[in-house]
Amino acid sequence: MGGRVYAGGRVYTGAGRFVQADILVEGGTIRRIAPRIAGEERVDCTGLILAPGFIDLHAHLREPGFEEKETIASGTALAKRSGFQTVCAMPNLNPAPDAPDTAQVELEAIARGARVDTRIYGTITKGRAGRELADIEGLAPLVCGYSDDGSGVQDDALMERAMRAIARTGRYLAAHVEDASLVPKGGSVREGVASRRFGVPGIPPESETRQLLRDLALVEKTGVRYHMCHISAGESVEAIREAKRRGLPVTCEVTPHQLCLCDEDIIEDSGRFKMNPPLGTRADREALVVGVLDGTIDAIATDHAPHTPAEKGRGLAGSLFGVSGFATAFAASLRHLPLSVVLRAMIDAPARILGVGDVALREGARARFQALHTRPWTVEAGGRSTPFEGMTLVGGCEWTIES
Repeated sequence: MGGRVYAGGRVYTGAGRFVQADILVEGGTIRRIAPRIAGEERVDCTGLILAPGFIDLHAHLREPGFEEKETIASGTALAKRSGFQTVCAMPNLNPAPDAPDTAQVELEAIARGARVDTRIYGTITKGRAGRELADIEGLAPLVCGYSDDGSGVQDDALMERAMRAIARTGRYLAAHVEDASLVPKGGSVREGVASRRFGVPGIPPESETRQLLRDLALVEKTGVRYHMCHISAGESVEAIREAKRRGLPVTCEVTPHQLCLCDEDIIEDSGRFKMNPPLGTRADREALVVGVLDGTIDAIATDHAPHTPAEKGRGLAGSLFGVSGFATAFAASLRHLPLSVVLRAMIDAPARILGVGDVALREGARARFQALHTRPWTVEAGGRSTPFEGMTLVGGCEWTIES
């Protein structure tokens, strides 16, 4: 029998399930999945998990406009090494993708440099300025969804208009939920332990939950598919839980750093601990973990947001918001969640939200998967800003294949 046999691994078949099996790949297609497959060319996968690539609903690739931080080529190369096969790029760019012509600038850069399947978000408002709607209809064929990530839409009437316009496209709205009127000048961390320890203004959780409650009321009026970005507060988890009980078309995501860390873990006045939303309290973190376990929180997304060392080297008060997230996403998520839940939240749920169809490893499917290990390793920053620097995590991507 020709082809190549990936032998002895645990195969993730979707919905949190695994089988011990070999995978035969011929001509770029999975021809057979069975307990024992004969074949001369064999890849020993003993101790590895064979799974589809991760799908990241929320990443910042910085091109066009901010290539000094990262490029599409370098960012997606890191994503691929970290096990991601699809990345959705947020629109914090210059030019911002607020109309077909500006979106095309980004799409052309992706065509030149992307190492993985890369989708884009269009903006909700022109220039992400929050004053007038972007070309929602014109963007629809080009984007996976709409977001003004980095800032919440403050005007209630404008947000309702946006929801109605986006609902007509069949796309979803990915909301950065933040009431700017509740964020103190210079707010750098969550109000509480770290803000007192380092003497910096604290951001209250109400800045997230108040705007979320507004948005959920508007979702009920408009029927838009609504996805909450980077949920961070326990009160927000309960609000999403209640919205789902009521049957609203709502999903949400959480970042690995919010699942793994809390404000008590901010051990130094360093920009590597500055992200938006900020790390919550221990109780917030525990509520987020429960939210993933019970399905209230659908997806784990990286919010990968690189900056230059200079931009992250000014302490909590002076550094820009954002940390690098691809390389540590899988391992950090495993610290408080079982493997089956992590894969469901990093593969199955994002695929459903994005509408990419069945990505499970099946006979007859395209041979596009990764091998995951569960070995310990120590996080080295390597010039990137990460709150996990120096920590020992378990798990990572051993290799990927793509037909």
